[in-house]
Amino acid sequence: MAKVSIIIPTYNVEMYLVECMESVIHQTLKDIEIICINDGSTDGSLEILKSYAQKDDRIVLVDKENGGYGIAMNIGLEKATGEYIGIVEPDDFVKLDMYESLYQIAKDNDLDFVKADFYRFKRTDEDDMNMVYNRLSKNPEDYNKVFNPSEDTEAIRYIMNTWSGIYKKEFIEKHHIRHNETPGASFQDNGFWFQTFIFATRAMIVDKPYYMNRRDNPNSSVHNREKVYCMNIEYDHIRDILMEHPELWERFKGMYWYKKYNNYIGTIRRIGMEYRHEFVERFSAEFKRGLEKKELDPSVFSVAAWKKIQVVAAEPDTFYKVWVVASVTERKLNKKIMQLERKNQKLSNELAMIKSSKSYRIGRILLFIPRKLKEWIKGSK
Repeated sequence: MAKVSIIIPTYNVEMYLVECMESVIHQTLKDIEIICINDGSTDGSLEILKSYAQKDDRIVLVDKENGGYGIAMNIGLEKATGEYIGIVEPDDFVKLDMYESLYQIAKDNDLDFVKADFYRFKRTDEDDMNMVYNRLSKNPEDYNKVFNPSEDTEAIRYIMNTWSGIYKKEFIEKHHIRHNETPGASFQDNGFWFQTFIFATRAMIVDKPYYMNRRDNPNSSVHNREKVYCMNIEYDHIRDILMEHPELWERFKGMYWYKKYNNYIGTIRRIGMEYRHEFVERFSAEFKRGLEKKELDPSVFSVAAWKKIQVVAAEPDTFYKVWVVASVTERKLNKKIMQLERKNQKLSNELAMIKSSKSYRIGRILLFIPRKLKEWIKGSK
C-alpha cells in the first residue's frame, strides 16, 4: 500500500501536463501511487502520460472515452490503494515536498483530511509567473490545530478547493464520498468538498502553501461562458446529499445557502452577458423558495449580501439592472482606467530609463553650449 495515491484527471492539457507530471514524480515522498485518468483527450496528452508510465512503475494509466471530470475522478478514487488520497489538476503543479509534509501531519494527528494554503498564478508572455497567495481562512487562529468539520459549520467559509490537501482513503470509503457524474468539468468539486466537511471529525488546515493553481488556461471550466446552469445542478446534488442526513441538513443549511449564494454571484461574473438575465431569473426563483421555507440564515451573510438576496428574490429585473448591468459597466470602466494607468506608468518608466542613460547625459552636455547660446541670442533681441 502506498502512503499517498495522487489522482490526475486529464483532458486536453498537453501545454501544461509535463510541468504537472514533473512536479508529481519528483516528490520527496517516494512511496506514492500516481493514477492518471485520460478522459478521451484529443491532443497529445495521452502520449505524454504514456511516456511517463513507461518510465515510472508508480504510474497507473487509465485511458477512457470522454465522460467528464466527475466520472474520471470517481474512477481514480475506486482505483486508489494509498493510505491517503491527493488530487492534482493537470494544468497545475505542486511543490516537491507537498505530499511528504502533508502525509506526516495527517499521520501524526490521525486526520480524516489536511489542507494547506496555496498560490494562484498566471504566466506572462515573457514566462514570468505572477503569484497570489491564498489563505484558506481569514483567521490565523484556525490554523495548525485539529478541528471537527462536522460540528464546526464556520469552516464552510474556508476557500473551496479539493486539491490543496490529502484525504484518508478509509474515511472516503466509509462515507462513500464521490463526485457528481455530470457531463464535462461542471464544478463537481463543490459536492466532493461539501461531503468531506460534513462527514469528517478530525481535520486540520496549515498555513504553508504547496499547491500552484493555474489561472491562465483558457480552456479551464472557470472560463467556460456557456456552462450556465452547472452550478445550480451541483447545488441540487449537494442539497440531496445533505437531506439524506436530516441532522446535517439542519446544521449546515444556513452555510449551504451561503456557499450557494457566493457561487451564483461568481457564475454571473463568469458566464456570457447573453445568459445573465435568464440565470438571474433562476437565481431569483431558487432563493425566493429558500426564503419562503425559512432555510436562509441572515446571520451568516454580510449586510450587503443579505440586501442583494432580498432584491434578487423579490425583484430579479431590478437586481439585473442594478447589480449586473451596472456592475459590468463599472468593471469595464475600471479596467480601462487601469489599462491607461499601466500605459502611463510604462511610459514614465521608459522616460526615466532614457534620462538615466549614459547617452542621454552625454547629449545633454554636448547641447549645453548651443542651448545657452540660443537663450542668449533670444535675450539680447
